[in-house]
Amino acid sequence: MTPQPRSLRLLHFADAHIDIAAHGRHDPETGLPVRVMDFLRSLDVIVETAIEEQVDLVLFAGDAFRDRRPAPTYLREWARRILRLSAARIPTLLLVGNHDYTPAVGRAHALDPFATFQVPYVRVLDRPALLGPKDLWGLPLQVLALPWISRARLALLANQLTPERLQELLEHNLTPLVEEFIRQAQAAHPDLPLVLTAHASVQGASYGAERLVMMGDDLVLPPALVKRPAFAYVALGHIHKPQDLNANSQPPVIYPGSIERVDFGEAEDQKAFVIATLTPGAPTRVDWRRLPTRPFIEKRVQLSQAEEVMEQLLAALGPPESLKDAVVRLVVTYPRELERLIDDARLYAHARQTLEFHLVKRPEHRARARLPQDETLESLTPEDLLEIYWKAQHRDAEQIARLKRLAQEIIQSARDAGKEAA
Repeated sequence: MTPQPRSLRLLHFADAHIDIAAHGRHDPETGLPVRVMDFLRSLDVIVETAIEEQVDLVLFAGDAFRDRRPAPTYLREWARRILRLSAARIPTLLLVGNHDYTPAVGRAHALDPFATFQVPYVRVLDRPALLGPKDLWGLPLQVLALPWISRARLALLANQLTPERLQELLEHNLTPLVEEFIRQAQAAHPDLPLVLTAHASVQGASYGAERLVMMGDDLVLPPALVKRPAFAYVALGHIHKPQDLNANSQPPVIYPGSIERVDFGEAEDQKAFVIATLTPGAPTRVDWRRLPTRPFIEKRVQLSQAEEVMEQLLAALGPPESLKDAVVRLVVTYPRELERLIDDARLYAHARQTLEFHLVKRPEHRARARLPQDETLESLTPEDLLEIYWKAQHRDAEQIARLKRLAQEIIQSARDAGKEAA
């Protein structure tokens, strides 16, 4: 029997990554890293809001931890929050993200314990599925779930095809799957709203600093797939920058973003979670709720002459009290001959009220890229030339590897565009 439609309030958050900053200063009372406590503080706000406002459903769109093997301490801290929701009888869906997922056959993913122990009012979504009222504790709602699918995982099924063919395969297989789920939902409960939740990238989304981490294994969903009018709301995870990909239109297609700043690439992002109100016969309303996050402050200084070097650097940092409890980074670029004029100890003393202070010194030097012996410019590929340049700039191996992946993606895109034009 289909339950009667009614107004529903869904709390949507994603990309908790509670242990991604498990370093630095530790809290003497809990023994936890202070930065981990920042992430847990945001998670506490989310859980307390769900309980105090008695939302109908909590939907977590993936990536609870840094990777699929969280330390027992961090698994315990995550479990404490989820069990509070369970004790309050608030239905909770946990979608498996790329950081939760393991590619090894038979291995448990990071969220597996919540399914194994059958935690009341908690359901783990680790495979594509359509959930109806019976699966959602009697809620008058349907949920289409798409957990993380990687290129590597798909390649196992596609006999190691090219990235372009893999992307095509994904779209051509996933689109009919979604369409079939929509048909099933409309046939089973035509009067109930359908929510799509997915841990994936969507073409046209604005990436945060996590883009380089995902490069090479990220599969991108077409916008038309997530903007279908059959959906009342689309709850996404995976991209750390908060955004609505269908602003001022229906359905809302929401990335709430990560719950705390992961690094300086997210310094300007306002962290948040979302409460979506689904009302029969009315547009879905989205309420962004701000999270209390630790400030990240980055200052950049370009030195050109020897006069008042320290005065310039201290002025860029600002008063010590303005840096209190923040994570601060000062990036200084300067001619190598000015190195002796930079007083590191004085800068660290000025920043003593910060939680963390990072001094990044970038002395300028003229480096000349030389071709390998017996090689000519014409004999080298663009990728080869870029690698020679990066080495001449003294980039480390990790930076070069990331830059190479990004360059290969851009070059391949340009080549594909040229073939299409031809």
